[in-house]
Amino acid sequence: MQVVGPVTARRMFGGYGLFLDGLMIALIIKRVLYLKADALSKDDFVSEGLAAFEYHKQGKPYTLSYYEAPETVFDDLDAMHKWGNNAYGAALRAAAKKARKRG
Repeated sequence: MQVVGPVTARRMFGGYGLFLDGLMIALIIKRVLYLKADALSKDDFVSEGLAAFEYHKQGKPYTLSYYEAPETVFDDLDAMHKWGNNAYGAALRAAAKKARKRG
């Protein structure tokens, strides 16, 4: 992920959240990398057959806006750059939307 920028990690959800400029852009859970998605990028993941991160709490399933990263990101720096930047873009849009709601 460093190809996208200086990424930091924090423990969460039994794994790690990956942050760029204070925004969470990815999760690593049980050795699976999930990237941030939104309405603009979700279809890119779905068209690749990639699943959203889901967890269960009190017997109910909850889905987060993070999708499995395609295998190509592990072998191809250009793919990591593309998908990582898309995740960062989704995180920026989410932060802007949250700021508008507060403001």
